[in-house]
Amino acid sequence: MLELYQFELSHYCEKIRLILDYKGLPYRKVEVTPGIGQLEVFRMSGQRQVPVLKDGSEVIADSTAIAEYLERKYPDRPIIPTEPKLRGLTILMEQWADESVGLNARKCMLGAMGKDVSFRQAFLPKETPDLLKTVLGSVPNEVFGVLGLGAGLSPDASKTALDAMKRDLTALCFILDQQPFLVTDHPTLADFAVAALTMYVKFPSGDYLDLPDGLKGKGVPGIADVGTFEPFFKWRDSLYASVRKASATPAAGSGSGPTSINIE
Repeated sequence: MLELYQFELSHYCEKIRLILDYKGLPYRKVEVTPGIGQLEVFRMSGQRQVPVLKDGSEVIADSTAIAEYLERKYPDRPIIPTEPKLRGLTILMEQWADESVGLNARKCMLGAMGKDVSFRQAFLPKETPDLLKTVLGSVPNEVFGVLGLGAGLSPDASKTALDAMKRDLTALCFILDQQPFLVTDHPTLADFAVAALTMYVKFPSGDYLDLPDGLKGKGVPGIADVGTFEPFFKWRDSLYASVRKASATPAAGSGSGPTSINIE
């Protein structure tokens, strides 16, 4: 069986989960513990990043390389068109999603966490004691701003990312205004990349991910709660409903949830 070494909240991993579900491929999720757990990923793939796909003796790292491998090895329900122009548009849009949408979405999320107490608290699991939630809520926003600076996210960088994300979402709304998908009349790699890599600006509301309840359907203020972008998120919700399997449904023998690895 296919094994996906992942972080549940990674939007690049979500791109691969969407593709696997669309192609109807059974797989087992292996949740990697950040840090020390990535040693196993390094032993397998020669690098520490997820996603990593293991298919028998084949080990593939990087979400784009995994998507291309799945297209070659499992060609049913193709995600990359063969017609040259459509193929080029699909590849170009996926690269844009990876390098612009995905990176800016992450910056937007971190920026929102630094400014919005309720958004920070929403990341806590539902079983988190109320006292801990209160403590987190009482931490001044300035403290999170300092942490953001440590991660290279200045206020100017956060604003630039937010403005870029708004422009990108506006463009996507225009593209999808009179066509069902971004490139062709069926979903392609471009659609799955864009849908997944916008996850951080507004999380899916369904039971597709193992998310704290407070995060479902929530996202970055100024984007997730703005009607201007509602057409895009409605499109994304429709894509999820037709493609993505609920996380409550075991992935073909995977058990009730992902297997965790934590190398001692």
